[in-house]
Amino acid sequence: MLNKHLYTLCLCLFSVCLLFSQKEKDSANIGLDKDLVQINQSIVETTPIDPLSPSKAAFYSAILPGLGQAYNKKYWKIPIVWGAIGTGVYFYVRNDKQFDRLRDAYKRRLAGFTDDEFYGDGSTPQISDDGLIRAQEQFRRNKEVSLLITIGLYALNIIDANVDAHLLQFNVDENLSLRPHYQYNKMENSSDLGVTVNFKF
Repeated sequence: MLNKHLYTLCLCLFSVCLLFSQKEKDSANIGLDKDLVQINQSIVETTPIDPLSPSKAAFYSAILPGLGQAYNKKYWKIPIVWGAIGTGVYFYVRNDKQFDRLRDAYKRRLAGFTDDEFYGDGSTPQISDDGLIRAQEQFRRNKEVSLLITIGLYALNIIDANVDAHLLQFNVDENLSLRPHYQYNKMENSSDLGVTVNFKF
């Protein structure tokens, strides 16, 4: 009978000790959680969202290609924008010059002259009148395609600046993340691959 009471008393004292230690542990965890929240708030600096930032970037790129990329601080994109638009302009100018040469030669032939650069020295021309007409049509088509591509690249420059400015304001902190992870499992002597999704409110 005495052993029963002794066991009961020890069990009650042990339970009370566990209860107090759990409360102290919980209060320590709450204090630790508050400290972690303060640390996280000091580390994660929230930048204010400017709703006009995408439209400003698009406007700057419309005024001068590459200026919107500079506004977004993506300086490495500026040479790509200038190179793309410059290439389109180069091919437009080159095709326009060739078209003008052929058109001037064709006009001189219609006027009765035989001294154009495509006629040659003999009595028969090196390039016939039909050949000049076909070449003019080809260079005019190339000129129009070059113009369309240049306009498309100019529009793409504006769209890139706008979308990039939108994405700069996107929330990418640790509370919202999707990242791959690799872990070595010592128990099974194998490796685990997976994707970790963090979504916290």
